[in-house]
Amino acid sequence: MLTWILLAAGLVLLVVGADLLVRGAARLAANFGVPALVIGLTVVAFGTSAPELAVSVKAAFAGQAELAIANAIGSNIFNILFILGLAAVISPLIISRQLIRQDVPIMVGVSIVAVFLTLDGNINRVEAALLSLGLLGYTFFLFYQGKNQGVDTTDNEVAEMIKTPAPAWQNVLLVIGGLALLVIGARWLVQSAVEIALAWGVNEAVVGLTIVAAGTSLPEVVTSVIATLKGERDIAVGNVVGSCIFNILCVLGLSGLVSPTPLLAGPQLVQVDIPVMLAVSVLCVPLFFVGAMLNRLEGLLFLSCYVAYVWYLIAMSLKLEYLPSLQHGILYGLIPAVVIFVLISLAYDYYRRSRPSNTN
Repeated sequence: MLTWILLAAGLVLLVVGADLLVRGAARLAANFGVPALVIGLTVVAFGTSAPELAVSVKAAFAGQAELAIANAIGSNIFNILFILGLAAVISPLIISRQLIRQDVPIMVGVSIVAVFLTLDGNINRVEAALLSLGLLGYTFFLFYQGKNQGVDTTDNEVAEMIKTPAPAWQNVLLVIGGLALLVIGARWLVQSAVEIALAWGVNEAVVGLTIVAAGTSLPEVVTSVIATLKGERDIAVGNVVGSCIFNILCVLGLSGLVSPTPLLAGPQLVQVDIPVMLAVSVLCVPLFFVGAMLNRLEGLLFLSCYVAYVWYLIAMSLKLEYLPSLQHGILYGLIPAVVIFVLISLAYDYYRRSRPSNTN
């Protein structure tokens, strides 16, 4: 019971710490005259990945190097399948043209990079440096694009943060307090996750892919659900896609740079979880393209896939008797059903698009 309390407390501290850090850093940057666009593309963007980064860095330094990668990979799977699925069930999500043409392909691209970098079972410091350079390049690209489009602020969240001036010393205290909560929360979360893994007889990667990944993604859950309820359904999708890109480039890159040893990717991560992350990223391409919307049926499909994935992880870790049957069900039932669903959706969308020209 104490372990679960420590886990919950760690998650709360991570969420609160990330919020304090983002608010303090955003206002501090505004104190020094940094444009709102730059604040949105740096402080806020990095802040959404702060819980994942804190946990991965702590795990790497604590000797649980596999937990560092599992946290980032599991967060991406959770973001796409659970958060987007839940938000779409609440209300169909609008997919902007920029997401379809630019951000989703970038997400797929960095996922492919992650697959290749982990084929040898680890991410060393040189590979982490490449990811970090990709993070810098992506940030500068977003900044350049924003300036060319004449955008004054990234979104209402940034404007809300900086509209009320505050003394610099107060903002410094917020940053220091946020960092302190992130450090403590990460320590408690990693410690309790390892204890849970030992108690359940599963490896640390499974805990990182499920409990830790879901917990560190709580800010994205809250942001996306609230945005959906407010009718800002394009923001809900953009938040998830951007978070997935930053999880790979920022979390894996920076944690790999500071880790005393290479980040480990065991056989399960290399053969199952990282390919699943790539697959669900690729799945977004056709479903986002169809009607530029993610409807409730597709949201249910995403949630069903996430349930099947977690179920499989648990069954595999505990070596349950029905594991072979579950594997066959996923390989010959769920996966073909998803492929058929996507093909039917694409065919119907093509028919719908071509029908007006035929009638004319």
